[in-house]
Amino acid sequence: MRISAISYLNTAPLMWDFEHGTASSDFEISYTVPSQCAAELRAGTADIGIIPAAAYATIPGLRVIPGVAIASRRPVRSILLVSKKPLEEISSVALDTSSLTSVALLKVLFQRWWGEGRTFTGMEPDIKRMLEDADAGLLIGDPALRIDRSQYVTYDLAEEWLRLTGKPFVFAFWAVREDAAKETSLDLASIFQASRNHGLAPDSLDQIAREWSPRTGLSDTGVRSYLTENIHYHLDAECIEALQLFYRYAHQGDVLPSAPPLHFVEVPKPVASPR
Repeated sequence: MRISAISYLNTAPLMWDFEHGTASSDFEISYTVPSQCAAELRAGTADIGIIPAAAYATIPGLRVIPGVAIASRRPVRSILLVSKKPLEEISSVALDTSSLTSVALLKVLFQRWWGEGRTFTGMEPDIKRMLEDADAGLLIGDPALRIDRSQYVTYDLAEEWLRLTGKPFVFAFWAVREDAAKETSLDLASIFQASRNHGLAPDSLDQIAREWSPRTGLSDTGVRSYLTENIHYHLDAECIEALQLFYRYAHQGDVLPSAPPLHFVEVPKPVASPR
């Protein structure tokens, strides 16, 4: 099965068994940015993708792999609105073109709480260029982690959502094309949950920190704290409720089409042993 994954630090624990364990033998993996990951699933060039939550509202025929997500119950650090002006003075925003969910979340925040009337333009995630053309820039993933927040006014979108709704925010989750889910005999839920669990084991986190510290500019300790304190990797009941609230707000504001109910991958039934 073909997996389209995201080439950001926050997916490293999810990919552990596919990069270091036996799961890789059943899958062909490619890495890209969140928006392209969704595009590959839509086009059928991937069977499974770690899709932005917003993409579920726009791609028909998907099944969600239960239990696994990239979410946050506190400030996330890697989804930032960056500006040299306070929020009330922002009239134009440059949007990271690699993002789908964070763009939708930002628009929901403006519509429901911060005030409408801003203009939005897609750009590459280069904050200096963004702020030459707009009052603020939305950055996601590793580029956001590298921002020197002492130089700017910054708003952590997960923190703002939590403050305003009291709920966590789900940025991405694993989804499978329905036709691919029907054709495979693999227990996808167990495979992807196990990979997440192994990736969050202390020894695995130590290795991830050593590998990703030079790439992100964070210390080993900074990488570990981000993965264990800022990111929540479980698509639990509270996150599902928060996800449904986000879909409702985004649809009410014409940010996203109405999202279908969350349809989950069926867990294979055990084969009865012959007597």
